[in-house]
Amino acid sequence: MLIQNQMDEAVYHQKYFRPSSLPALNLRFETSEFFNPYYEKTQDQIQVPTELTKNPEDTLVNYFSILREAENMGGRHCGTVGFARIPFPLAYNFLSEEYQKELSYEDYLNSFAGVGHTSLIKLCRVPDGIRGLRFFYEIETIEGFKDKRAEYFGYSYGFIQLDQEQKGYRISDVQQFPEDFLCAPYHLWQHNAEAVVDVKYGNWCKLIQKRYPTTKNGYVKHIYFHGNDGADYYFIFFTLTNGTDIEIAQYRKVGNEKWKQVKLNPEEEC
Repeated sequence: MLIQNQMDEAVYHQKYFRPSSLPALNLRFETSEFFNPYYEKTQDQIQVPTELTKNPEDTLVNYFSILREAENMGGRHCGTVGFARIPFPLAYNFLSEEYQKELSYEDYLNSFAGVGHTSLIKLCRVPDGIRGLRFFYEIETIEGFKDKRAEYFGYSYGFIQLDQEQKGYRISDVQQFPEDFLCAPYHLWQHNAEAVVDVKYGNWCKLIQKRYPTTKNGYVKHIYFHGNDGADYYFIFFTLTNGTDIEIAQYRKVGNEKWKQVKLNPEEEC
């Protein structure tokens, strides 16, 4: 195994091969009494209470809290798991009407195949001047092997788009990606924010005159550099549980002007 020069083997192992120890954020509705009104009801018989969707952040925390003990384990049988499938019809109604036209309830339910428990461990609004209310999220799930009496922890991240409707905020799009715990740390430089900036904007684009030390706040990285074009740049990355840094936003300014969000594409522009 090739160990990066800037970290010893122990640090490398802890960064890339250990699961998250972050607390769950979706701990609302902990008793079954919350779900009593929805018992044995189909998705078209349910209305989401307006108090659950009054603002964007609460809408998503409530949504994931409803899904926390929802299970669609399929062939794995060990008695009742959590609240079984009772939460899914309610959770489906957090989707906008337009999104429901694209994603049927059956397809929505199937997207949770194998999942028995969901913990929301990261949630943060991300800047997006075009699409409006967009959030980054990361979840930890307990999933079951189809043919084995065993479960395992899985980690995924993605982005959720929200729209404001007359009845509250609704989810209008969801992207979800599984996390890689082996190939990236063994073989790729793309998982490291500093390497991404140095390679793409330094080696490829010849844009970097000087890169400054990275600033970190929890799982958020800010990387600044001064460009050969006389402008200053900074990039925001979020670090996943598997150690991979995901690029979230880019900003540029010249002199004393304000930072402006940009979208540089080194693969096409350099």
